[in-house]
Amino acid sequence: MTTQEYNKSVDLYADSIYRFVLKHVKNAMLSQDVVQETFAKVWEKHKEIAEDKAKSYLFTTAYHTLIDVIKKENRSATLDEKITMATQPKENFDLQEVLTVALDRLPEIQKSVILLRDYEGYAYDEIAEITGLNESQVKVYIFRGRQTLKAYLKNVELVA
Repeated sequence: MTTQEYNKSVDLYADSIYRFVLKHVKNAMLSQDVVQETFAKVWEKHKEIAEDKAKSYLFTTAYHTLIDVIKKENRSATLDEKITMATQPKENFDLQEVLTVALDRLPEIQKSVILLRDYEGYAYDEIAEITGLNESQVKVYIFRGRQTLKAYLKNVELVA
């Protein structure tokens, strides 16, 4: 990939990668850091990447960087922070907020594949390439994640 192709990829995919990461970490500054780190990693290997594979490579790199950040954040979070987050009242039943809470309850891999499929519009084979799973595993994770979301949303409807 040439410098011009790299810059074009930044223009085309930076916003999508940012949205994908932000859905996971819910922290704008941390999301920007992950996106920046992703593009830095891709720049280091830009000569080895074909232009037609740039989107997939960027999302794969963002996904792996995101996983590293999440693991690091989970190790550094104190018990008090976890208790505070768990006990905050949920007064507003805004649909977007409910969906966000439901997504947060999913295992990371299910959350990632659902976000890539339903929010970003990737095909199953592209998701498989990004996450390193095979296409069957992607379909299973999406199915199970959607089932979990459906059950959670039904419970929320009963409470509301």
